[in-house]
Amino acid sequence: MSAPTKTYTNGEVTIVWKPKTCIHSGVCVRGLPEVFQPKAKPWIKIEAASTEALIAQVKQCPSGALSYFMNAEAAQEQQQNLPEVEVSPNGPLIFYGKLLLKDQQGEQIIDRQKTAFCRCGASKRKPFCDGSHREIGFQA
Repeated sequence: MSAPTKTYTNGEVTIVWKPKTCIHSGVCVRGLPEVFQPKAKPWIKIEAASTEALIAQVKQCPSGALSYFMNAEAAQEQQQNLPEVEVSPNGPLIFYGKLLLKDQQGEQIIDRQKTAFCRCGASKRKPFCDGSHREIGFQA
């Protein structure tokens, strides 16, 4: 399980803080005291500085507890990595993209990029396709 993180955004940039990684050096507080206020809740007042100033300060974090990403770039990257599902004529559902499949006990079955799932109900390897759709004359 990964350590918890907190995010703060101004709509253009998102600052990510990993509390367990922070060494409390104070570099952020000294550099942008109007933004980084450890005694306040929330302690990061992201609206108190420009995106450029925020990025410049976050880059100076010695522990890596502070990082950032540009929201537009993250949204574009996320859209490019969307999985796809193709309905094969008279055959299986073909799933393209990163997939982690677990069984009913939570055990990992597969972790791969392309998987064929049974759509006809006749597979002996459910939920995976084994080609049984051809034997039964599945039409859909």
